Amino acid sequence: MRDDMYSAKIVTVSDSASENLRVDSSGDLLEKLLKDTGYYLQSRLLTKDGIEEVSELLSKEAHLFKGVIFTTGGTGFSKRDLTPEATLKVVERLTPGIDEAIRSVSGKAKLSRGVSGIVDDCLIINFPGSVRAVEESFMKIEPLIRHGLDLIFGTDKSH
Repeated sequence: MRDDMYSAKIVTVSDSASENLRVDSSGDLLEKLLKDTGYYLQSRLLTKDGIEEVSELLSKEAHLFKGVIFTTGGTGFSKRDLTPEATLKVVERLTPGIDEAIRSVSGKAKLSRGVSGIVDDCLIINFPGSVRAVEESFMKIEPLIRHGLDLIFGTDKSH
């Protein structure tokens, strides 16, 4: 990884996408946004909804990873939308300012139950599953992510 690049992973949480019943459009867009803004995409994964499935995958992917994991999907009100609960099983410290910024992007964004937090040298951020929500959320928080990662890594010298 070059010094000016930050590593990212994408985890799409969707029963239908993981079974190839629909295209992972939100993951496609997030991949483009990450590449366009200079992130190194280390991996892109699909998993079914569910606390155990998602928490096990996030725990595995965060282990010894230095960067940001974006999840997309599973943050709504349906009974299978359990990404926040899974994420809470993995993170050690919450980052509520990121969640508040995401919920501030539009009226419907306020219905997102997504959370974010830190585990070791990894920041995990839940995005809703819609393409529009991913774009709005990413654009809102992207300026904060690099600074947050620098603080996590201990490379920020401004303090």
